[in-house]
Amino acid sequence: MTQNMENKPQVKRETKNKIRVDFERTSLKERLKAKYGSAYFFKNTLWYIFRLLLLIGIAFVVLQPFYTMLINSFMAPEDFVDATVVKVPKHLSMGIYKAIITDLGYFKIFFSTLGLSLLTALLQTFTACLVGYGLAKFKFRGNKIVFFAVILTLVIPHGTLQSAIYHRFCYFDFFGILKFLSGGTHTGIEWLDGILSKIHILNLPNGINMLNTIMPLVVLSIFGLAFKNGLYIFLLRQFFRGVPDELEESAYLDGANTFRTFIQVILPLSVPMMITVFLFAFCWQWTDDFYIRLFFISPDKPPLMTYITKTIPFPSLQATYTQVTHSSGSYSQAMRFGCGMMACTPLIILYLFCQRHLVQGIERSGIIG
Repeated sequence: MTQNMENKPQVKRETKNKIRVDFERTSLKERLKAKYGSAYFFKNTLWYIFRLLLLIGIAFVVLQPFYTMLINSFMAPEDFVDATVVKVPKHLSMGIYKAIITDLGYFKIFFSTLGLSLLTALLQTFTACLVGYGLAKFKFRGNKIVFFAVILTLVIPHGTLQSAIYHRFCYFDFFGILKFLSGGTHTGIEWLDGILSKIHILNLPNGINMLNTIMPLVVLSIFGLAFKNGLYIFLLRQFFRGVPDELEESAYLDGANTFRTFIQVILPLSVPMMITVFLFAFCWQWTDDFYIRLFFISPDKPPLMTYITKTIPFPSLQATYTQVTHSSGSYSQAMRFGCGMMACTPLIILYLFCQRHLVQGIERSGIIG
């Protein structure tokens, strides 16, 4: 390699200065022709224009729905009956957002969804860390089979498991514990049912009914079976595979056991990746529709973001809604747009503050490039 560099012709500084002086002595017309009339310049210009148009088109496709939601939610009722108003409103109004806050009790919905999302996201992150660390650092019989099962959870659609999941938590009896405690007899089951029904846990003789509670979501999160948990385990496994084994060996030499090494050595190193997994879990639980509608079947729906549009039209805007819908049917759609913006705004704010950690975690996961 050194020999090739020595054989390569070198351009001396005097030669560069001579070329620059000769170029400056030429006329302006010749210099412009040499700079802008070459095939290289035209090729770069065409490539730049193509990339610019492509980026503009992609940005329009991505941002146009958000623009439509935002503008329509701020339109005044009279703009919906005005045929001249298409994309830009003539009058701005906060009526829809005021109705969402007052009629729907938005802040109650916000804090309920926030608490549920935080709980499930924390549980899923810690469980994914444990499973991912075990798959990455421990060589045991069946390691590949377990990892294959984790990947399989990403492949199988949750809709195909809907009936099985529903019945599992409608008649929940973990490893037959309830049947064992009751002695397996009908009398014993009724006795256990009478005791547990007093604290509103058991209301079915065949098991614990967890429907209309958050317990199914908690159980799924603890055991790593919730929505997209296979992806979280995969991300953390890829990250832990890149952690040097020497760090663990040093901790073992200092007398630390496996769990202490995991808590005090591994977890502090994986904070960026854990933040990424936490953000994924939090956002998916925030907008979850599948599990919420599967487990909450009572007429009294919980105050969650999934049901934020259930009272459309809003009571305070009922008169306006009736008046406007005679001429235009898009006012109810604008109400839904407003609900969608109120549901997405906390996630947008969260992303703005955590964008750096999210990108850093994805880069360290080892699944890019």
